[in-house]
Amino acid sequence: MLVQLINPRLQLMVLIEASIFAIAFTGAYLLRFEFALTSRDFDQIIALLPWLIPLKLTVFFAFGLYKGMWRFSSLHDFWRLAEGCLLSTLLAVAVVLFVYGFTGFSRAVFLLDGLLTFVMTGGVRMAIRTYYAPQNSSKAERVWPLLPFKHKPRDRKRTLIIGAGGSGEKILREIFDNPHLHHVVVGFLDDDPGKRGLAIHGTPVFGAVDLLPEVVRKHKIEQIFISIPSASGKEMRRIIDICEGCRVKFKTLPAIGQILDGQVSIKALRDVNYEDLLRRPPVHLDTAGMQDYLSGRSIMVTGAGGSIGSELCRQLIRFDPERLILIDSSEANLYDIQMELRHERKFHTFHSILSRVQHQKTMDRIFKNYRPDVIFHAAAYKHVPILEINPREAIFNNVLGSQTVMNLAAQYGTGHFVLVSTDKAVRPTNVMGASKRLTELVLQSLQGSGTRFMAVRFGNVLASSGSVFPLFRKQIEQGGPVTVTHPEVTRYFMTIPEAAKLILQAGAIGEGGEIFVLEMGSPVKIYDMARDLIKLSGKQPGKDIEIVFTGLRPGEKLYEELITREEDVNRTKHDKIMVLKSNGQWLWNGHVDQDRFCRWLDKELEELYAIGGEYEDPAAIRKKLHAIVPEYIPQETSSAP
Repeated sequence: MLVQLINPRLQLMVLIEASIFAIAFTGAYLLRFEFALTSRDFDQIIALLPWLIPLKLTVFFAFGLYKGMWRFSSLHDFWRLAEGCLLSTLLAVAVVLFVYGFTGFSRAVFLLDGLLTFVMTGGVRMAIRTYYAPQNSSKAERVWPLLPFKHKPRDRKRTLIIGAGGSGEKILREIFDNPHLHHVVVGFLDDDPGKRGLAIHGTPVFGAVDLLPEVVRKHKIEQIFISIPSASGKEMRRIIDICEGCRVKFKTLPAIGQILDGQVSIKALRDVNYEDLLRRPPVHLDTAGMQDYLSGRSIMVTGAGGSIGSELCRQLIRFDPERLILIDSSEANLYDIQMELRHERKFHTFHSILSRVQHQKTMDRIFKNYRPDVIFHAAAYKHVPILEINPREAIFNNVLGSQTVMNLAAQYGTGHFVLVSTDKAVRPTNVMGASKRLTELVLQSLQGSGTRFMAVRFGNVLASSGSVFPLFRKQIEQGGPVTVTHPEVTRYFMTIPEAAKLILQAGAIGEGGEIFVLEMGSPVKIYDMARDLIKLSGKQPGKDIEIVFTGLRPGEKLYEELITREEDVNRTKHDKIMVLKSNGQWLWNGHVDQDRFCRWLDKELEELYAIGGEYEDPAAIRKKLHAIVPEYIPQETSSAP
């Protein structure tokens, strides 16, 4: 405390408080005795003040009331101030009772002293905060707020905030505290009927969001801030459509918690969250039952540095595995995930291995050293147009690589093997989809080996590597145009966390041989997604940002499917997960039994690898793929379902 008192500002604060204590105690006597003090009253004041003031200062120091800056006093500070006043009053009463037995002293004086101390010390703090609070007004206005000052900066934009909750209130305070932002908040809109007619820091809540056109016209609104972080995609689109009809610029703002958690960059207002484009509430799967097969296990993740693989790693460490074995062929991706695990997640029991999964000798050595109990196989090439041009890589990475890992899993007694598949494996029209369908057949052929093999199909993953969302966002940042292949093209979408949870869930409920599918709602038009993203960025499609149709790329089709007519759909205990149980004829591709099917598949794969290894002939590879996967029809001869 002595060191603190060296601070000149602190000395001034203590001097002010000491004066207040003396005035408050004297004022308590004056109020109690109706300003008719006797000589005995003066004697009591003079006798008590020399020790009462140091007592109160000591209590206030103990409560840390001199550590903060009064210009930033908060509600929490006023509660501590009240506690300090109460304790100092009780201590003063105790001293008088002990020394004087309270003979000749008025108890009401000490009660009034405590109240006056709180009011006066709190008043000083409030006055200083009011004076320094830069609420887009002159100091004269802040000191005398009731006088009709007309000083108003002319360059401030008349702003409306949609969302009169905690996030909206914080935005309002931020605007108050930063006059350089050049905003003046005219009011709020909120669909909560209980907030209508109320005010936040003197700023009125006009009513529901449907009143937006009227409010914009009446109050000459120039811009709109949407501050409802909890709003669903459906609610956000309704608000965006109303804003668009008013022809006023708008932005969506993040919650402070999102900034602190790193979900949103602190450098700017959030233009859009990819979940706003999902057109359905994100699915939150039950993680119960995952602990049994993940906790204390040796877990391998192939493609560990990719979008899905890295999210799997983040979620797996919650289950306290014995170790993670991270396999990836990209040095940069592998480095990124291991740095994140070590420095951000504080997880150190992992082994990073730079390798391609089709390298038989390397993978065999890895299995021999680490004996994985659970494998999540996410390593695959997935970019459709690139694989159409390079089908050999699709065969050797997606099919041979998967077969290599599956065979080793069966050989070394791995308990669970979960394959990451795709909706493009359903009636594929491209090499990528055909390679994943063939991988599913390889997985089905290994049933009965002692390892529980299962696959998970899902649609496009928002914000993953190669998805349209990062491309659209970059195009919008550059001023457009946004390129869409076809006005009618649709896709199923899910978030990266949803995809990872589905994969983990499959391992918990799978008995072997299943293909799991997440109930993903209705497919989304890519054109609608592009329009939503442009609107959520505060721009007008066709006016500020053009949408250009470029035509379907090689291997693409208009519609994706999650199942075929030949596949039976059964519900699982999780209402958002379906499981495909196919009849025997479909399972073995027309063969009578599994042994015959396995012999046939091995022969066909050997021929396929030979075609891909001897020479680069895309037509020959596609022809052989069609022979193995009859439902695969290359794009040039296919029609939209």
